[in-house]
Amino acid sequence: MPVSTHPTWLRTASIVLLGALLSGCGEEAKPLATTVFTAMPADAALAQVYDSSCKLCHANPGAGAPLTRDTNAWAPRVAQGAETLLDHAINGYNGMPPMGLCMHCSEEQFLALISFMSGEHFQ
Repeated sequence: MPVSTHPTWLRTASIVLLGALLSGCGEEAKPLATTVFTAMPADAALAQVYDSSCKLCHANPGAGAPLTRDTNAWAPRVAQGAETLLDHAINGYNGMPPMGLCMHCSEEQFLALISFMSGEHFQ
């Protein structure tokens, strides 16, 4: 039956049901989403590197990389320690390209970027 011939109550009930389902999304997702897309390092030079190299994957939920400031996604990585994270940034790991698309970054910059994205201090 075409949608236009459905009773009004059915369309209204569908809209109410959809609204109820979407209300489950709540406020919990907003801080992470806002942080992921708007977070930038305070240091201007580091912010430029983040914007041109890291943000492409770490602010894109579809990329498969741990999202910036998503402490749950970063936790198992952080548990591996700074040396492992630095090695993965420099040499690549799974989908992470070698040098994280920043061919001029120093180890200190990588650690600062990892610290910023993970919310942990590694320096």
